[in-house]
Amino acid sequence: MIAVNQTEKRMVMLMLDTLMDKPLQQALKNEHIPAIKYFMEHAEYYPGVVAPFPTMSVNVESTLLTGHYSDRHGVPALVWYKKNENRVINYGTHVFELVKLGLTKSLYDVMYRLNNKHLRKDVKTIHEELQAAGKISASINPLVHRGHTVKEITVPGLMRYFININKTIKTRTSDTFVYGRLSSLSTLKKHSYIWNKYGFNNNFSVQEFSYLIKTNNLPHFSLVYFPDHDKNVHKKGPIDLEGIKEMDKQLQTILESFPTWEEALKNNIWIIIGDNGQARVGKNKQSALVEIRRLLKPLRITKLRKGVRKEDQIVLANNLRSCFVYTLNHEEVPLTEIAEKLKRDDRIDMIAWKSNDWIYVTSGGDGGEFKFKQGNDLKDEYNQSWTIEGEASVLDVKIQGKAVTYGDYPDALQRLYSTLHSHAGNFVVTSVKPGHEFITESSPSHPKGASHGGFHKGDSLIPMIVTGTDCSPDFLRIVDLKNWILNLLIPKERNN
Repeated sequence: MIAVNQTEKRMVMLMLDTLMDKPLQQALKNEHIPAIKYFMEHAEYYPGVVAPFPTMSVNVESTLLTGHYSDRHGVPALVWYKKNENRVINYGTHVFELVKLGLTKSLYDVMYRLNNKHLRKDVKTIHEELQAAGKISASINPLVHRGHTVKEITVPGLMRYFININKTIKTRTSDTFVYGRLSSLSTLKKHSYIWNKYGFNNNFSVQEFSYLIKTNNLPHFSLVYFPDHDKNVHKKGPIDLEGIKEMDKQLQTILESFPTWEEALKNNIWIIIGDNGQARVGKNKQSALVEIRRLLKPLRITKLRKGVRKEDQIVLANNLRSCFVYTLNHEEVPLTEIAEKLKRDDRIDMIAWKSNDWIYVTSGGDGGEFKFKQGNDLKDEYNQSWTIEGEASVLDVKIQGKAVTYGDYPDALQRLYSTLHSHAGNFVVTSVKPGHEFITESSPSHPKGASHGGFHKGDSLIPMIVTGTDCSPDFLRIVDLKNWILNLLIPKERNN
């Protein structure tokens, strides 16, 4: 472990999966959550930071670490189709889907290819930038963690008994690296067994990060991921306070690893942030779950276990409340045909595809249509320029004079532009309204609960709590946080 000058100001970023403003406010008002209240008393609070689309963790983490949307970093979503390999990439929706795709290949995708192949090499991560500036960083349990240091992931024996996979896998990562039990710091085994998801849980993240604090090895920057609340909200719905109360206990453990809570805040910048929101999914399965394969009949759709075959016409990559629909032969099945089939269902709130320089957008039911492209004299609230033609109200985009503002779909134009330029292939991207979720061959579903991946603000806006600095990001989007973080940690003359 590399020693750090403990007199330097350090930054701790705690990413609490599916932390959302409304339930957080309710918990602050009605529940005993002393750690979060303590942070809030000393913090600036930002209730609506915009997450990238699709709102899935690997895309969020890639955007945070690189400071770019997916058109630049190259990790489109949790599930996507890689054209040059003619296969579906799935970093972990459900074990049934991974088994059908080939479990060994899927595990290599998430353990190795995600960071070392799929995340584009021409963009630098926070870890890489800090390492180049002589700073030490830590990654504790995020799936995306690329840095300049090469470390080994050790695959547990029980996994290797059932799966043909190497015992160790080398990956590029931060100086200090935790990847569940597969790469840990302390010798403690608690919270790391197979029934604990081999350490990919909140308690293990807290255990390993607290070890850094107690051994006086807190790096200049630490990104600590708390995954557990996601499954609580999937099951119980957006207003789940039990998960927030449990996370507060875990934050108390972290604060108590310092001599005092005051000492914890005194010399450190703390950022507590969600990764995506979740929208409620209705109780009635028939109306809440949108079977996209049925909408696309009679087109021939790839079956996961068989892989992409010559006779197939369509590949689906389902990301819960959004879905990529790929045509394998654009002349035989044009994107406009796919869009027309999807438009028949009024549960769909967005259907988009690109053609030449333009991006076309429509919605299910009797919605209108518009198109847009980059450039010209219309400017949005993020200082981005656009040309827009047609009924932009489809996505609640308002134009007043030369000013573009967003309503239910934050940063709608740039997020769609990036998604449709994120990877090779001819595809439509689509999402469903709140209350609904896409289902495909073996995808998980969450009736009576909640889900994410969609384009709506319910999926896309997350809260952020910041202590230890009066400086704020240029814009309240995850894509803007990297530059803000580096400006706080690296002298400006070195951060060019």
